[in-house]
Amino acid sequence: MATALVALGQMVAISVANNTSARTATYATVLAQQKMEQLRGLMWGYDTLGLPLSDASTNTAAPTESPAGGTGLRPSPAGALTSNVAGYVDYVDRFGNTIGGGETIPDNAAYVRRWSIEPLPSSPDNTLILQVVVRTLVERGMSERAGSMARRRDEARLVTVKTRKAQ
Repeated sequence: MATALVALGQMVAISVANNTSARTATYATVLAQQKMEQLRGLMWGYDTLGLPLSDASTNTAAPTESPAGGTGLRPSPAGALTSNVAGYVDYVDRFGNTIGGGETIPDNAAYVRRWSIEPLPSSPDNTLILQVVVRTLVERGMSERAGSMARRRDEARLVTVKTRKAQ
């Protein structure tokens, strides 16, 4: 009987840990989708004369998106998905509120959202690759400090392509 109770206790502990991880991963996926939709909503098209237009100034890292002071859809520097690069990172509290961007992590941050914007090599003037990674603010050890992109089970990573469209 004692052996069965110990086994049952272990199963309950494993179940609780798996449910917590699943909830965190789901929440990270929702946060990643929100950022991806925000980036996809930025101007990337043509004007009435057929000249390319692109948003290069919207601040998507601020708690409230603003039309100036940001990076818009400018290509991100190398390492934007593995380190906190101003203009390509923001932080979210445990309630889902964006609390700002920058290299310094706010005290009440629960998640870090990083994104990269890269021109598609075969069509750099007309197509962008957008990537968003969301993870909890938990130290990952040496692999995190070395810039590893090894995926944890409680993080989300989304990738999409954005192509210029005529107005």
